[in-house]
Amino acid sequence: MFGLGIQELIFILVIVIVLFGAKRLPELAGGIGKAIKNFKKSMSEPDEIDVTPKKPLEEDKEKKEKTGQEK
Repeated sequence: MFGLGIQELIFILVIVIVLFGAKRLPELAGGIGKAIKNFKKSMSEPDEIDVTPKKPLEEDKEKKEKTGQEK
C-alpha cells in the first residue's frame, strides 16, 4: 500500500488526531466519505444536455420583419 507500513500509518493517524482533535475526526471522515460518494456518482452518470431553445422561432421572425420594415 504505497510503501507504507503499520508504523507509518499509526504515526500519520497520531498526527491527524493531534491536528484535528478526536471530536472532529468523525465529521472529517464523514465529509471525505460524502465527497468520494458524490465523485463516484458524478462519474457514473451521463452528462446532462441542455435542450432549451435559446430564442423562440416566432420572436426571431418578428425581429427580422421589424428590421426589414425599418430599412
